[in-house]
Amino acid sequence: MVRVFLLAGCLGLLLGCHNAQHAPADDQALGCDPDNGGITLPAGFCAQVVADEVGRARHLVVRDNGDIYVALMELKNGHGIAALRDTTGDGRADVIAYFGEVPGTGIDIWNGYLYFAPDTALLRYRLVEGELVPQGPPELVAGGLPERGQHAAKTFAFDQAGYVYVNIGAPSNACQSRDRQRGVPGMDPCPLLEQYGGIWRFRANLTGQRQQDGLRYATGIRNAVAIAWNPWANALYVVQHGRDQLNTLWPEYFDAEDNANLPAEEFFRVDEGDDFGWPYCYYDPIQNKKVLAPEYGGDGQTVGRCAQFEDPLVAYPAHWAPNDLIFYNGTQFPERYRSGAFIAFHGSWNRAPLPQAGYNVVFQPMNPDGTPSGAWEVFADGFAGATPIQSTGEARHRPMGLAVGPDGALYISDSVRGRIWRVVYQGS
Repeated sequence: MVRVFLLAGCLGLLLGCHNAQHAPADDQALGCDPDNGGITLPAGFCAQVVADEVGRARHLVVRDNGDIYVALMELKNGHGIAALRDTTGDGRADVIAYFGEVPGTGIDIWNGYLYFAPDTALLRYRLVEGELVPQGPPELVAGGLPERGQHAAKTFAFDQAGYVYVNIGAPSNACQSRDRQRGVPGMDPCPLLEQYGGIWRFRANLTGQRQQDGLRYATGIRNAVAIAWNPWANALYVVQHGRDQLNTLWPEYFDAEDNANLPAEEFFRVDEGDDFGWPYCYYDPIQNKKVLAPEYGGDGQTVGRCAQFEDPLVAYPAHWAPNDLIFYNGTQFPERYRSGAFIAFHGSWNRAPLPQAGYNVVFQPMNPDGTPSGAWEVFADGFAGATPIQSTGEARHRPMGLAVGPDGALYISDSVRGRIWRVVYQGS
């Protein structure tokens, strides 16, 4: 069953306004919200709230006709995907439909299909011209993907050759025999790396695949919810969630301030066969080097085996929780943004007892060859509300997903109240 909400306009039309004339938003006619929907942006940019309370939003994607599809982390009205349409051209969704039987995180459009990832599978729905809601049940692209509680969310990215790359996060902090227990050493070698802690590649147009049918493309990545294909560099990129609890698990080496600043959230270019060193190593942004984890004999200084693993392109502050990554391929924003990366930082619990940080969208300038071209900067902020905050539960909003619309606008989703923003450039 599909649930459809007609918020304004489209009255009398059936099941997702299938026959409604979609009215693409006209940037010249749009009026951004006076307070940008509660967020702050650089000069020349403004935002409007496209929709609110759509459900606890994860990733999102915008179709070439402007329809928006949002993955939900919890079922809303019995469904796991929200579909949004603007029929009036004012930039706001006046039709919201829900479909899909399971919640999930990853969502994208490729080759006429809407792909969606619950925690154990990659599904696809065939999109039909003019229809907001896909018709018929989904097909199983890859099933039986492993999940064991923490870091179960599956996210994915498509390349230009017909492959899809799926993040399978490790259900662990540092691969201890008793997870997150003080003083317990890590398992060596870490057996979780056989099925978790890396990127698996599948054929995007083939159904019925299992994990063993895919290729373990890269390993040593704790959890890469933020994953994207860079079409300029023709390569995969991710931003990794770094490990937690250095001070509570190893107080002989680390205090609360060390824990709040270590380790970095790491931005990687991922090529076939790469190993980034989790769980044996982490990146220290203060020393600018990868060091041995205490579970494997480290003391916060020793490099040891970590010299053999890939370093990050960029090291972002600890425990900001990178949850989406997108390379800007639009033309609406100024030239400096083109081919650059936007990263949504969700915020994390592990900085306590120090104040929380993150809860923003960062812009990372990039060269066309896929190398960073300058220092990162906060692009959108203010999601959490009045700061500082002491816990994630105090955050008013938490940025989660990113998408670029057909007109070059940047869309941002919120996992707390289900708000969707549309960011446009109007000139300085």
